[in-house]
Amino acid sequence: MLGLLNAMPGAIAQGIIWGIMAIGVYITFRILDVADLTVDGTMATGGAVLVVCVTSGMNVGVSMLLAFLAGGVAGLVTGIFNTKFGIPAILAGILTQLILYSVNLHIMSQKANLPMSVEKYNILLSIRSIPQAVIVGGIFAVVIIAVLYWFFGTELGHSLRSTGCNPNMARANGINTDTNKIIGLILSNGIVALSGAMLSQYQGFCDINMGRGAIVIGLAAVIIGEVIFGKLFKNFALHLLASVFGGIIYYIVITLVLRMGLNANDLKMFSALVVAVFLGIPYWKRRLAEKSSSKEAV
Repeated sequence: MLGLLNAMPGAIAQGIIWGIMAIGVYITFRILDVADLTVDGTMATGGAVLVVCVTSGMNVGVSMLLAFLAGGVAGLVTGIFNTKFGIPAILAGILTQLILYSVNLHIMSQKANLPMSVEKYNILLSIRSIPQAVIVGGIFAVVIIAVLYWFFGTELGHSLRSTGCNPNMARANGINTDTNKIIGLILSNGIVALSGAMLSQYQGFCDINMGRGAIVIGLAAVIIGEVIFGKLFKNFALHLLASVFGGIIYYIVITLVLRMGLNANDLKMFSALVVAVFLGIPYWKRRLAEKSSSKEAV
């Protein structure tokens, strides 16, 4: 029991970092209504850019900005594939993800793993100081949510939301939906890459496979946040905050099941099942409501 309590701060720190990634997933999944699989590659891109830049002597803040921009470029590629080549969004994301695997290897000088010691480099968060990691991660989450709340309140932000809500109506009102999709994908993948940069700092290295399955974790965080906090959080900013809370809850649950003896090799399967269950909850609720209403009608 004591070991479980000691592991909770680390789970919260990781949950915040992955919750920031979930904010990026929320933009495409809920706002644009697009299934974007680019994030599995973008997560590693952000981490690779951060580690390479920091170990080359660059300031960590500038390195994180470059990681964000690199993720944005990946989102731009997916957006061009989707809107200019007519490739379905899910396939466009897979293509970009495959491209990023080679790109990430080039960034990392053909190495699958690059270390970055907190003792040698001045970084913002590390697993060796979990309270600081929680504070820094929390500050980044709040700032990102505040900026996105402002952005989606602007005319461009409203047009982007209209694109995801009803693209036909948006086009009828003179909105360039293709451009909005590209902007949304750039913003989403930039945030995902930023979380990858934070994760690399936290764990002290970047790995070519660190983003594998990221979309599943991101969806889990978004869905868990919606199911648990959906009725309480009505404001758009609170919806984004719910995704961060979903990431924290997800990692607390992961820590619990690992302590209970789950094989670490089964984590991907467990994550997929969690997403499937939480995605199914709204459907089951609708079915139950339909059955109860039909009985009342009879």
